[in-house]
Amino acid sequence: MAKAETPILILLPGKGETPETKMIETPILVAARNGLTEMVEQILQKFPPMAIDDKRKETSKMTETTESTILLAARNGITEMVEYILKKFPVAINVQSEGKNIVHLAAKNRQTHVLLLLLEQDFVKRKLIHEGDKNDNNALHLAAYLEKQKVWQIPGGALQMQCEVKWYEFVKNMMPQHLCYQLNKDGKTPEDIFNETHRDLVKDGGVWLKSISNSCSVVATLIATVVFPASTTVPGGINDNSGMPVLVKHPAFSVFAISSLVALCASVISLFLFINILTSQYQPKDFHSYVPRKLLLGLTLLFVSIGAMLISFCAGQFFLLESKLQDKAFPVYTVICLPIILLSMGQLPLYFQLLLVTLKKVPPLSYKVVSL
Repeated sequence: MAKAETPILILLPGKGETPETKMIETPILVAARNGLTEMVEQILQKFPPMAIDDKRKETSKMTETTESTILLAARNGITEMVEYILKKFPVAINVQSEGKNIVHLAAKNRQTHVLLLLLEQDFVKRKLIHEGDKNDNNALHLAAYLEKQKVWQIPGGALQMQCEVKWYEFVKNMMPQHLCYQLNKDGKTPEDIFNETHRDLVKDGGVWLKSISNSCSVVATLIATVVFPASTTVPGGINDNSGMPVLVKHPAFSVFAISSLVALCASVISLFLFINILTSQYQPKDFHSYVPRKLLLGLTLLFVSIGAMLISFCAGQFFLLESKLQDKAFPVYTVICLPIILLSMGQLPLYFQLLLVTLKKVPPLSYKVVSL
Protein backbone atom coordinates (compact mmCIF):
# COMPACT_ATOMS: atom_id res chain seq x y z
CA MET A 1 0.00 0.00 0.00
CA ALA A 2 1.33 3.46 -0.88
CA LYS A 3 2.46 5.51 2.08
CA ALA A 4 0.48 8.59 3.01
CA GLU A 5 3.57 10.79 3.01
CA THR A 6 4.34 10.09 -0.66
CA PRO A 7 1.20 11.14 -2.56
CA ILE A 8 0.94 11.73 -6.30
CA LEU A 9 -0.80 14.95 -7.28
CA ILE A 10 -2.02 15.97 -10.71
CA LEU A 11 -2.12 19.71 -11.26
CA LEU A 12 -4.78 21.16 -13.52
CA PRO A 13 -4.29 24.95 -13.79
CA GLY A 14 -7.26 26.78 -15.23
CA LYS A 15 -7.65 30.30 -16.44
CA GLY A 16 -6.24 32.73 -13.91
CA GLU A 17 -5.23 29.90 -11.57
CA THR A 18 -1.79 28.77 -10.55
CA PRO A 19 -0.85 25.13 -10.06
CA GLU A 20 -0.64 25.75 -6.30
CA THR A 21 -4.27 26.92 -6.05
CA LYS A 22 -5.92 23.92 -7.70
CA MET A 23 -4.95 20.33 -6.93
CA ILE A 24 -6.93 17.22 -7.79
CA GLU A 25 -6.11 13.80 -6.43
CA THR A 26 -5.28 11.05 -8.89
CA PRO A 27 -7.29 7.82 -8.94
CA ILE A 28 -4.58 6.00 -6.94
CA LEU A 29 -5.19 8.23 -3.90
CA VAL A 30 -8.96 7.93 -4.18
CA ALA A 31 -8.58 4.15 -4.52
CA ALA A 32 -6.31 3.99 -1.47
CA ARG A 33 -8.69 6.07 0.64
CA ASN A 34 -11.67 3.89 -0.33
CA GLY A 35 -9.87 0.58 0.14
CA LEU A 36 -9.83 -0.48 -3.54
CA THR A 37 -6.79 -2.73 -3.16
CA GLU A 38 -6.96 -4.33 -6.61
CA MET A 39 -6.93 -1.01 -8.41
CA VAL A 40 -4.03 0.28 -6.31
CA GLU A 41 -2.01 -2.84 -7.14
CA GLN A 42 -2.69 -2.52 -10.86
CA ILE A 43 -1.67 1.13 -10.93
CA LEU A 44 1.49 0.50 -8.89
CA GLN A 45 2.51 -2.34 -11.21
CA LYS A 46 2.18 -0.21 -14.33
CA PHE A 47 3.31 3.14 -12.91
CA PRO A 48 5.43 3.02 -9.71
CA PRO A 49 4.68 6.04 -7.49
CA MET A 50 6.92 9.09 -7.66
CA ALA A 51 7.79 10.44 -4.23
CA ILE A 52 7.29 14.15 -3.69
CA ASP A 53 9.15 15.39 -0.64
CA ASP A 54 8.79 18.60 1.31
CA LYS A 55 11.05 20.48 -1.08
CA ARG A 56 8.21 21.41 -3.43
CA LYS A 57 10.05 24.38 -4.88
CA GLU A 58 12.75 22.11 -6.31
CA THR A 59 10.25 19.64 -7.79
CA SER A 60 7.53 22.03 -8.95
CA LYS A 61 8.49 21.67 -12.62
CA MET A 62 8.31 17.90 -12.44
CA THR A 63 4.96 18.05 -10.67
CA GLU A 64 3.42 20.35 -13.27
CA THR A 65 4.20 17.89 -16.06
CA THR A 66 3.06 14.78 -14.21
CA GLU A 67 0.04 13.19 -15.93
CA SER A 68 -2.77 11.32 -14.28
CA THR A 69 -2.92 7.55 -14.46
CA ILE A 70 -5.73 7.41 -17.02
CA LEU A 71 -3.85 9.69 -19.45
CA LEU A 72 -0.68 7.63 -19.11
CA ALA A 73 -2.71 4.49 -19.72
CA ALA A 74 -4.33 6.06 -22.80
CA ARG A 75 -0.98 7.20 -24.20
CA ASN A 76 0.52 3.74 -23.78
CA GLY A 77 -2.48 1.76 -24.98
CA ILE A 78 -3.33 0.03 -21.70
CA THR A 79 -6.98 -0.44 -22.58
CA GLU A 80 -7.84 -2.54 -19.53
CA MET A 81 -6.69 0.17 -17.11
CA VAL A 82 -8.54 2.92 -19.00
CA GLU A 83 -11.73 0.86 -18.94
CA TYR A 84 -11.33 0.06 -15.23
CA ILE A 85 -10.73 3.68 -14.21
CA LEU A 86 -13.68 4.96 -16.27
CA LYS A 87 -15.92 2.35 -14.68
CA LYS A 88 -14.89 3.31 -11.13
CA PHE A 89 -14.37 7.05 -11.72
CA PRO A 90 -16.31 8.33 -14.78
CA VAL A 91 -15.27 11.91 -13.98
CA ALA A 92 -11.64 10.97 -14.80
CA ILE A 93 -12.49 11.28 -18.49
CA ASN A 94 -12.30 15.10 -18.11
CA VAL A 95 -8.62 15.11 -17.08
CA GLN A 96 -6.29 16.98 -19.44
CA SER A 97 -2.56 17.32 -19.94
CA GLU A 98 -1.11 20.46 -21.56
CA GLY A 99 -4.52 21.25 -23.03
CA LYS A 100 -4.97 17.78 -24.53
CA ASN A 101 -7.78 15.51 -23.39
CA ILE A 102 -7.78 11.72 -23.42
CA VAL A 103 -9.12 11.56 -27.01
CA HIS A 104 -6.31 13.82 -28.23
CA LEU A 105 -3.65 11.65 -26.60
CA ALA A 106 -5.12 8.41 -27.95
CA ALA A 107 -5.30 9.84 -31.48
CA LYS A 108 -1.82 11.33 -31.33
CA ASN A 109 -0.20 8.10 -30.09
CA ARG A 110 -2.11 5.81 -32.50
CA GLN A 111 -3.77 3.80 -29.74
CA THR A 112 -6.47 2.06 -31.77
CA HIS A 113 -8.08 -0.01 -29.03
CA VAL A 114 -8.18 2.89 -26.57
CA LEU A 115 -9.87 5.15 -29.12
CA LEU A 116 -12.42 2.47 -29.96
CA LEU A 117 -13.17 2.12 -26.25
CA LEU A 118 -13.59 5.88 -25.82
CA LEU A 119 -15.95 6.10 -28.78
CA GLU A 120 -18.40 3.93 -26.86
CA GLN A 121 -18.83 6.82 -24.39
CA ASP A 122 -21.61 9.28 -25.24
CA PHE A 123 -19.73 12.08 -23.49
CA VAL A 124 -16.81 11.60 -25.89
CA LYS A 125 -19.03 11.87 -28.96
CA ARG A 126 -20.92 14.89 -27.62
CA LYS A 127 -18.06 16.93 -26.18
CA LEU A 128 -14.47 15.65 -26.08
CA ILE A 129 -14.21 14.89 -29.78
CA HIS A 130 -15.18 18.50 -30.59
CA GLU A 131 -12.53 20.04 -28.34
CA GLY A 132 -9.20 21.45 -29.48
CA ASP A 133 -5.89 21.76 -27.67
CA LYS A 134 -4.09 25.02 -26.89
CA ASN A 135 -3.07 25.31 -30.56
CA ASP A 136 -6.64 24.67 -31.80
CA ASN A 137 -5.66 21.20 -33.01
CA ASN A 138 -8.53 18.73 -32.92
CA ALA A 139 -8.09 14.95 -32.74
CA LEU A 140 -7.68 14.67 -36.52
CA HIS A 141 -4.91 17.30 -36.54
CA LEU A 142 -3.02 15.28 -33.94
CA ALA A 143 -3.63 12.01 -35.82
CA ALA A 144 -2.19 13.64 -38.95
CA TYR A 145 1.18 14.40 -37.33
CA LEU A 146 3.91 11.82 -37.94
CA GLU A 147 5.50 10.59 -34.73
CA LYS A 148 9.30 10.71 -34.57
CA GLN A 149 9.42 7.30 -32.96
CA LYS A 150 8.49 4.18 -34.93
CA VAL A 151 4.87 3.58 -34.00
CA TRP A 152 3.76 0.60 -36.07
CA GLN A 153 5.73 -2.56 -35.36
CA ILE A 154 6.13 -3.57 -39.02
CA PRO A 155 9.01 -3.35 -41.51
CA GLY A 156 9.17 -1.28 -44.67
CA GLY A 157 8.30 2.33 -45.38
CA ALA A 158 5.35 1.32 -47.56
CA LEU A 159 3.67 -0.66 -44.79
CA GLN A 160 4.36 2.15 -42.31
CA MET A 161 2.75 4.62 -44.71
CA GLN A 162 -0.18 2.29 -45.26
CA CYS A 163 -0.84 2.17 -41.51
CA GLU A 164 -0.54 5.95 -41.27
CA VAL A 165 -3.08 6.49 -44.07
CA LYS A 166 -5.48 3.93 -42.58
CA TRP A 167 -5.18 5.51 -39.14
CA TYR A 168 -5.85 8.99 -40.54
CA GLU A 169 -8.88 7.74 -42.47
CA PHE A 170 -10.15 5.89 -39.40
CA VAL A 171 -10.02 9.02 -37.22
CA LYS A 172 -11.47 11.10 -40.05
CA ASN A 173 -14.47 8.82 -40.41
CA MET A 174 -15.35 9.13 -36.73
CA MET A 175 -15.04 12.95 -36.69
CA PRO A 176 -17.87 15.35 -37.54
CA GLN A 177 -17.41 16.41 -41.14
CA HIS A 178 -16.90 20.11 -40.44
CA LEU A 179 -13.96 19.35 -38.10
CA CYS A 180 -12.08 17.64 -40.94
CA TYR A 181 -11.59 21.08 -42.54
CA GLN A 182 -11.00 23.05 -39.35
CA LEU A 183 -7.96 25.34 -39.25
CA ASN A 184 -5.55 25.39 -36.32
CA LYS A 185 -3.62 28.46 -35.13
CA ASP A 186 -1.16 28.00 -38.00
CA GLY A 187 -4.01 28.07 -40.52
CA LYS A 188 -3.59 24.42 -41.55
CA THR A 189 -6.18 21.72 -42.03
CA PRO A 190 -5.53 18.13 -40.90
CA GLU A 191 -4.89 17.08 -44.50
CA ASP A 192 -2.28 19.84 -44.92
CA ILE A 193 -0.46 18.61 -41.84
CA PHE A 194 -0.65 14.98 -42.99
CA ASN A 195 0.83 15.74 -46.42
CA GLU A 196 3.61 17.92 -45.00
CA THR A 197 4.74 15.57 -42.24
CA HIS A 198 4.61 12.38 -44.34
CA ARG A 199 6.62 13.51 -47.38
CA ASP A 200 9.78 11.69 -46.32
CA LEU A 201 7.85 8.54 -45.42
CA VAL A 202 6.18 8.55 -48.85
CA LYS A 203 9.64 8.70 -50.46
CA ASP A 204 10.94 5.87 -48.26
CA GLY A 205 7.86 3.81 -49.07
CA GLY A 206 8.36 4.37 -52.78
CA VAL A 207 12.01 3.29 -52.58
CA TRP A 208 11.03 0.18 -50.60
CA LEU A 209 8.31 -0.75 -53.09
CA LYS A 210 10.65 -0.30 -56.04
CA SER A 211 13.29 -2.49 -54.41
CA ILE A 212 10.80 -5.29 -53.68
CA SER A 213 9.18 -5.01 -57.12
CA ASN A 214 12.54 -5.06 -58.92
CA SER A 215 13.66 -8.22 -57.14
CA CYS A 216 10.33 -9.99 -57.59
CA SER A 217 10.04 -9.02 -61.25
CA VAL A 218 13.44 -10.61 -61.95
CA VAL A 219 12.32 -13.85 -60.29
CA ALA A 220 8.99 -13.81 -62.18
CA THR A 221 10.84 -13.29 -65.48
CA LEU A 222 13.17 -16.23 -64.80
CA ILE A 223 10.24 -18.50 -63.92
CA ALA A 224 8.34 -17.50 -67.08
CA THR A 225 11.47 -18.08 -69.16
CA VAL A 226 12.00 -21.57 -67.73
CA VAL A 227 8.38 -22.67 -67.70
CA PHE A 228 7.45 -21.49 -71.19
CA PRO A 229 9.52 -24.09 -73.15
CA ALA A 230 8.59 -26.76 -70.62
CA SER A 231 4.86 -26.07 -71.08
CA THR A 232 5.17 -26.50 -74.86
CA THR A 233 7.13 -29.77 -74.59
CA VAL A 234 5.16 -33.02 -74.65
CA PRO A 235 6.76 -35.77 -72.52
CA GLY A 236 7.00 -39.05 -74.40
CA GLY A 237 6.31 -37.45 -77.79
CA ILE A 238 3.28 -37.60 -80.08
CA ASN A 239 1.62 -40.73 -81.45
CA ASP A 240 2.04 -40.61 -85.25
CA ASN A 241 -1.20 -42.44 -85.92
CA SER A 242 -3.61 -40.62 -83.58
CA GLY A 243 -1.73 -37.35 -83.09
CA MET A 244 -2.26 -37.61 -79.33
CA PRO A 245 0.51 -37.59 -76.73
CA VAL A 246 1.80 -41.05 -76.01
CA LEU A 247 1.53 -40.62 -72.23
CA VAL A 248 -1.80 -38.81 -72.24
CA LYS A 249 -3.44 -41.47 -70.06
CA HIS A 250 -0.67 -41.38 -67.48
CA PRO A 251 -1.69 -39.48 -64.25
CA ALA A 252 1.63 -37.62 -64.11
CA PHE A 253 0.99 -36.18 -67.59
CA SER A 254 -2.07 -34.24 -66.43
CA VAL A 255 -0.16 -32.97 -63.38
CA PHE A 256 2.70 -31.81 -65.62
CA ALA A 257 0.43 -30.04 -68.11
CA ILE A 258 -1.71 -28.25 -65.52
CA SER A 259 1.19 -27.18 -63.27
CA SER A 260 3.19 -25.86 -66.24
CA LEU A 261 0.23 -23.76 -67.40
CA VAL A 262 -0.42 -22.43 -63.88
CA ALA A 263 3.25 -21.54 -63.39
CA LEU A 264 3.43 -19.72 -66.72
CA CYS A 265 0.22 -17.72 -66.25
CA ALA A 266 0.93 -16.83 -62.60
CA SER A 267 4.49 -15.67 -63.32
CA VAL A 268 3.41 -13.51 -66.29
CA ILE A 269 0.56 -11.86 -64.39
CA SER A 270 2.78 -11.19 -61.35
CA LEU A 271 5.41 -9.69 -63.66
CA PHE A 272 2.87 -7.21 -65.06
CA LEU A 273 1.75 -6.30 -61.53
CA PHE A 274 5.32 -5.57 -60.41
CA ILE A 275 5.94 -3.48 -63.51
CA ASN A 276 2.74 -1.56 -62.76
CA ILE A 277 3.98 -0.87 -59.22
CA LEU A 278 7.33 0.35 -60.56
CA THR A 279 5.61 2.85 -62.85
CA SER A 280 3.12 4.11 -60.23
CA GLN A 281 3.13 7.67 -58.96
CA TYR A 282 3.45 7.28 -55.23
CA GLN A 283 0.86 9.59 -53.66
CA PRO A 284 -0.09 9.35 -49.96
CA LYS A 285 -3.57 7.99 -50.67
CA ASP A 286 -2.17 5.31 -53.01
CA PHE A 287 -0.72 3.56 -49.96
CA HIS A 288 -4.17 2.98 -48.47
CA SER A 289 -5.07 0.01 -50.67
CA TYR A 290 -4.21 0.61 -54.33
CA VAL A 291 -0.48 -0.16 -54.33
CA PRO A 292 -0.38 -2.61 -51.35
CA ARG A 293 -3.09 -4.80 -52.90
CA LYS A 294 -1.14 -4.98 -56.13
CA LEU A 295 1.97 -5.97 -54.21
CA LEU A 296 0.02 -8.56 -52.20
CA LEU A 297 -1.51 -10.07 -55.35
CA GLY A 298 1.85 -10.04 -57.12
CA LEU A 299 3.60 -11.85 -54.25
CA THR A 300 0.77 -14.39 -54.03
CA LEU A 301 1.00 -15.21 -57.73
CA LEU A 302 4.77 -15.36 -57.50
CA PHE A 303 4.61 -17.95 -54.71
CA VAL A 304 2.00 -19.89 -56.70
CA SER A 305 4.22 -19.87 -59.79
CA ILE A 306 7.22 -21.13 -57.77
CA GLY A 307 5.17 -23.97 -56.30
CA ALA A 308 3.65 -24.87 -59.68
CA MET A 309 7.10 -24.84 -61.31
CA LEU A 310 8.42 -27.33 -58.73
CA ILE A 311 5.41 -29.60 -59.24
CA SER A 312 5.86 -29.40 -63.01
CA PHE A 313 9.55 -30.27 -62.69
CA CYS A 314 8.85 -33.27 -60.45
CA ALA A 315 6.08 -34.52 -62.76
CA GLY A 316 8.32 -34.21 -65.83
CA GLN A 317 11.21 -36.04 -64.17
CA PHE A 318 8.86 -38.74 -62.93
CA PHE A 319 8.59 -40.16 -66.47
CA LEU A 320 12.38 -40.52 -66.67
CA LEU A 321 13.03 -41.87 -63.18
CA GLU A 322 9.90 -43.95 -62.60
CA SER A 323 11.52 -47.27 -63.55
CA LYS A 324 14.71 -46.58 -61.58
CA LEU A 325 13.51 -44.94 -58.38
CA GLN A 326 10.09 -46.57 -58.10
CA ASP A 327 8.85 -45.85 -54.55
CA LYS A 328 11.92 -43.69 -53.76
CA ALA A 329 10.90 -40.97 -56.19
CA PHE A 330 8.91 -38.81 -53.77
CA PRO A 331 11.61 -38.70 -51.02
CA VAL A 332 14.19 -37.71 -53.65
CA TYR A 333 11.95 -34.92 -54.98
CA THR A 334 11.35 -33.69 -51.44
CA VAL A 335 15.07 -33.44 -50.71
CA ILE A 336 15.71 -31.63 -54.01
CA CYS A 337 12.91 -29.11 -53.48
CA LEU A 338 13.56 -28.56 -49.75
CA PRO A 339 16.17 -25.72 -50.14
CA ILE A 340 13.85 -23.79 -52.45
CA ILE A 341 10.94 -24.27 -50.06
CA LEU A 342 13.01 -23.07 -47.08
CA LEU A 343 14.20 -19.98 -48.95
CA SER A 344 10.64 -19.17 -49.96
CA MET A 345 9.46 -19.55 -46.35
CA GLY A 346 11.91 -16.82 -45.36
CA GLN A 347 9.68 -14.35 -47.20
CA LEU A 348 6.47 -15.54 -45.54
CA PRO A 349 6.70 -13.25 -42.45
CA LEU A 350 6.74 -10.18 -44.69
CA TYR A 351 3.92 -11.65 -46.77
CA PHE A 352 1.72 -12.28 -43.73
CA GLN A 353 2.41 -8.81 -42.32
CA LEU A 354 1.43 -7.29 -45.66
CA LEU A 355 -1.68 -9.47 -45.70
CA LEU A 356 -2.63 -8.45 -42.15
CA VAL A 357 -2.14 -4.72 -42.69
CA THR A 358 -3.88 -4.71 -46.09
CA LEU A 359 -6.97 -6.64 -45.05
CA LYS A 360 -7.52 -5.01 -41.64
CA LYS A 361 -9.75 -1.96 -41.69
CA VAL A 362 -8.01 -0.44 -38.68
CA PRO A 363 -4.22 -0.73 -38.23
CA PRO A 364 -3.06 -3.35 -35.72
CA LEU A 365 -2.49 -2.35 -32.10
CA SER A 366 0.59 -0.26 -31.40
CA TYR A 367 2.81 -1.44 -28.57
CA LYS A 368 4.85 1.75 -28.40
CA VAL A 369 5.54 2.90 -24.87
CA VAL A 370 5.49 6.66 -24.30
CA SER A 371 7.92 7.84 -21.68
CA LEU A 372 7.27 10.74 -19.35
